[in-house]
Amino acid sequence: MSSDFQSNSTFRGRRCLNPDKIFYEPAVLNYQLGKQLQQKFKDIPWVVIESHNNIERLRNNPNREFARMKRHLVVGVRKSLKYTPNNKISDFLVPYTSSGCSAMCLYCYLVCNFNKCSYLRLFVNREAMLDKLIKTANRAEKDLVFEIGSNSDLVLENTITGNLEWTIEGFAKSEKGVLTFPTKFDMIEPLLPLNHKGHIIMRMSVNPQEIIDKVEFGTSSLKARIKAVNRMCEAGYNVGILIAPVVLVDNWQHHYQQMIEQLSDELSDRVKKQLRIEIIFMTYSYVHRAINRDAFPNAVDLFDEDLMTGRGRGKYCYREAVREQGEEFLRIQLSQKLSNVPIIYVV
Repeated sequence: MSSDFQSNSTFRGRRCLNPDKIFYEPAVLNYQLGKQLQQKFKDIPWVVIESHNNIERLRNNPNREFARMKRHLVVGVRKSLKYTPNNKISDFLVPYTSSGCSAMCLYCYLVCNFNKCSYLRLFVNREAMLDKLIKTANRAEKDLVFEIGSNSDLVLENTITGNLEWTIEGFAKSEKGVLTFPTKFDMIEPLLPLNHKGHIIMRMSVNPQEIIDKVEFGTSSLKARIKAVNRMCEAGYNVGILIAPVVLVDNWQHHYQQMIEQLSDELSDRVKKQLRIEIIFMTYSYVHRAINRDAFPNAVDLFDEDLMTGRGRGKYCYREAVREQGEEFLRIQLSQKLSNVPIIYVV
């Protein structure tokens, strides 16, 4: 890892992003949230941009500037509210109040377009997004599940905007439907007293502490994530676990065995009774390698040509036999330690 990022503990004390500069579309100041953000960050430089989706001065930055750009905040108006059908944990993937993240996970799929997506972008037209969610849910013949956190971490975003609290309370007014989101953070205190009416599923993404320390820079510890799951469940929320992404580093069997034992020991009985598990193996790319090499020259190299194969242009995934071995190992460990918890899919 680079001298600035010797371990994840460097970041773990940060409870929210402290931006050094804000790039914004002028139209955001026509929205209540835009005005609130302007007041909140009034002592930070605000730079006008034409579009949150194409900031040329950032696109042209060299890879070594990646970590510094994570300090920037981009504020815009989301144009497309089109839902994408999904056949895993939800019925639809929903574009929502943010995209990108201030954490620096070395495998993040958004990094494939890092100058566009990896820094945190906030969208101020939240009323339109929530209104569409409620109307779509109420018009449906069955309870639909909407994934609202596929492009960002809403628990992290909430520390800046309060949008997740606002959304949970607002969606509770709907007659039916469920919102779900994944997270790698434990800052769930503001969510605990909310009247969510059972309409919310929080899914905690977990990895062995060794991988969190070496790969998931700026995220919460495994112990803190487990505690957050327990507390959310105690507050009546539905919760899930994502073992995601599975990263086959040296001695990975030992690391994941220890993690599953820790989940078994520390997850509450109440959580275990309603828990479901998702398992997602890591995909990687040439772009990731190039950025990580320049931005984090001393970090672990996640590409292993003995374990990986091409998956489209410039992209890599684990070879089929390797992934099958990993899946078999995880299923055996989970059956021994969390035998009553269903695994809903593995990809």
